[in-house]
Amino acid sequence: MELAEIENAIEDAIPDAEATVTQPRGPDDEDHLAATVVSPAFEGETLVDQHQMVYDALGDRMTTEIHALELSTRVADD
Repeated sequence: MELAEIENAIEDAIPDAEATVTQPRGPDDEDHLAATVVSPAFEGETLVDQHQMVYDALGDRMTTEIHALELSTRVADD
């Protein structure tokens, strides 16, 4: 699983999203990830709903490829 693939999946599913995905524990721990997602689509959404949008974008990856996801979401700055 490439980090760019995960970023692309998020960016493809959430309008105007900019996603950055890293491996905070290093390259030896591939299934623990951190993601920062910025999108105007989060405007007016609760934090829970923002996170759900990301989880929905990742679909089955959340149960098969990703063991843990440290997630930060915010609305894009103008």
